This record gives sequence, C-alpha cells and structure tokens, in this order.
Amino acid sequence: MIEIENLVKNYGDVKALDGLTLTVKEGQIYGFLGPNGAGKSTTILSTLGLINPQAGRISLFGREVFAGGRYREAELVRAKKRIGYMPEHATLWDFLTPMQTLDIIGESFGMSKGERAKRVRELLELLNLWEVRNKKVGKFSKGMKQRLLLAQALVQSPDLLILDEPMTGLDPKGIAEFKDIIREQKKAGKTVFFSSHILAHVEEVCDTVGVIVRGQLRVEDSIENIKNQFLKKAGYLILLETDRPISFEDVDWEVERVSPTKYKIKAPGDVRPEINDVVWKQGAKILQLMVRVPSLEEVFLSLVEEKG
Repeated sequence: MIEIENLVKNYGDVKALDGLTLTVKEGQIYGFLGPNGAGKSTTILSTLGLINPQAGRISLFGREVFAGGRYREAELVRAKKRIGYMPEHATLWDFLTPMQTLDIIGESFGMSKGERAKRVRELLELLNLWEVRNKKVGKFSKGMKQRLLLAQALVQSPDLLILDEPMTGLDPKGIAEFKDIIREQKKAGKTVFFSSHILAHVEEVCDTVGVIVRGQLRVEDSIENIKNQFLKKAGYLILLETDRPISFEDVDWEVERVSPTKYKIKAPGDVRPEINDVVWKQGAKILQLMVRVPSLEEVFLSLVEEKG
C-alpha cells in the first residue's frame, strides 16, 4: 500500500529524513510513532507529493510515484484519488457550514448532488456533527474542527487513510469515538496510516508500529513482537524477605529496601541462578518473582534515548 525506501529530505543543514525505509501493508492500522521533530509529518507530506525529497523511492498501491529526485505526476494523481488525508494543521473555511464544506469536497471528487447529500449526512452523523450542520465552522471548538477534518478525509470512502496527529484537541469521549472509527475503517477493508507522539493512542488501535527517531526508522513490527524484543532488557522483578541486611556485591541490579525486612530488586535478563545463590547463602526468602513486561512507553523511550 505504501512503500518508502531510503528517503532523504533535508531542510538546509537539517536532515529531516535520513534514509527512511518503511512498508505499510494493505488492511493494516499502522501507527507511526516518534517524538516531535522526528520526521513524521515530513514523511507524510513526501508520501502525498506535497514536498520534494532529495532522494529515495515512494510507491503507492504498488506503483512508483517518486524516484530519482522527482515525482511521476500521473501516477501520483491516480494514487491520491484513493487517499483520504487529515493534516495536523489545516485551515477550514470559517464562513462555511459543515454541510457546505463537505459538499464542496464531494463535488471536487466528481460526486453527483444526490451522492454528496447522502454521504454528507452519513459523515456528519458518524462524527456527531449533524446537530451543528448549519453552524459556521468559525464558531467551532478545536475538537469539532478535528472531527470535521476527519469527515473531509472520508468523503470519497478512500482505500488509504493518512492521518497526521489526528486526536489532538479531542476530549476523552472524542478520542474514544475516533478510535472506534479507525477500527471500523479496518473492518471495512481500508488501510490506516497515522502518526502520533501519544503512546496510548497507538497501542490501543494499531496492529503494526513504526518508530522514527531523527529521520530513521528504529523499529517496525507488531506491538507484541516489539515488546518481546525488549523482554531481555526488561528482566525480572523480585521481592525478597529477610531478617537481616543482605549484601548485593558484584551484581548489576537495581535494589530498593522497601522495609526493614523486605527488598525489591529489578534485574536485567534471567538472573534466577544468581538470585537463588544470594537467597540461600544469606538466609533470605523469595516472596515474589515475575518477568517485567515492558510497556510501549518504556520501549519508545529506550529507542529515543539510544545514541546514533
């Protein structure tokens, strides 16, 4: 659906994309995760032909749209007819109503008047904007504008939905509704590619995650597989009980004495043999031992903090 290979984009001396390679497969909900300034929006704008990279290759729906430093305009136009795009920052027509806004978008896609009327009502009801259908957009809250922007992206029932930080400004109820809509798109056979720096948004709806840091993709896999890769680093959480102080010399463990008789230990890797040795030699007792499964936040922070 989306194939990006060795993409490079520089803004003067700033390297926004540094040989970025990623693949979004048909039917996926792909979460594009990274800190602010990592290159998420630049990737999306390059994919849509809205900025010009210096090098690399981009294919959409199996057809090459960018290579050799230039876009193939006919292929790009063909692909964009099948894409719905919701930008992070967009200007709506404040003097129009939601009905007028979506009607204009539908007309630009060549939809008939009857088709437009039906689709506009469907979308406004779906996104809880029907009651304000005749209200000027300039009077909308940030959350209402976000919902209208999503409606714009859905007008032509696109095969690929590209969303740039889509849940910014939404209240908890709006976020939950937004996630439901994304899941429904997948059920309908659509592909969703959305960027975010909010981990919970990605973890709850995505089946695949790509993490970009300083213009390079650090990891691309399912959330489950990504976490499993980090289990070795996560290690074990152990709670010990003892009637006397214990020495923890020559071990790479994080030790906390939580009471006069209890120690909490965070240890990397499988340290059960060493722990057992400490326990029996010094007369302590293991109260609890569990594998520390990393959260997506721990994985993300580890990737961001890696050097190089």
